[in-house]
Amino acid sequence: MHPLSVVQRDGPTVPVGDERDEFARVFDRHAVTIHRYIARRLGRSEADDLVGQTFLIAFEGRDKHGGTADGALPWLYGIATNLIRRRRRDEVRQYRAYSRAEPAGTEPHVDLLATDVAARVDAEAVSRILHGVLAELRQAERDVLLLYAWEDLSYAEIAQALDLPVGTVRSRLHRARRALRSALGPDFKENLS
Repeated sequence: MHPLSVVQRDGPTVPVGDERDEFARVFDRHAVTIHRYIARRLGRSEADDLVGQTFLIAFEGRDKHGGTADGALPWLYGIATNLIRRRRRDEVRQYRAYSRAEPAGTEPHVDLLATDVAARVDAEAVSRILHGVLAELRQAERDVLLLYAWEDLSYAEIAQALDLPVGTVRSRLHRARRALRSALGPDFKENLS
C-alpha cells in the first residue's frame, strides 16, 4: 500500500494513521503554492474555493497518484489547472476586460518624474496587450505558458501536471511565445533562463 492510500471499512473510506499524516504533509507543503497559482489565474476569492476543491479531489484520488508528498506538486498543478479550465469563460472575459481598460490615472498631488510616468504608462500599455494576448490564446497554450512563466515549472513538470508529452509542451509554449512576440513587437525581450 503506498503512502497516500486508504483502507475501506464498513461505511466511508477511512485513512490509516500514517496515510492521513502523509496527506496532511502534502497539504502543508503545497497548499500555499497551489493557492498562489490559482489566485494569479482567477483571483484570491476563487483561489480560496479552488484550493479546497483541489485538495479534496487529490484526497479522493490519492490512490491514483502513487507518489509521495515530495512528488505531488505537478499532480496538484494538474488538478488545479483542470478546475481552472472549468472557469475558463470568466478568465477569458477578465483578460478581455483588462485589454480594453483605460490606463489608471496617477494620484493627485503626487510629484512623479516624467520618466517614471512614461515608464508606468508603457507598462500599463504592455499589460493591456499581454492580457489581450492571453485572452486570445487557446486554453491549452495559456495553461502551458502560465505554468512556465508564473510557476517556473520545467517542461517535464508541465508535461506531468497536464498529462502531456514533453514535445507537446514545447510546441504549445512555442506558439504562445510567437503570439506574444507578434503582439508586443520587435522590442519584446524574452527571459529564456
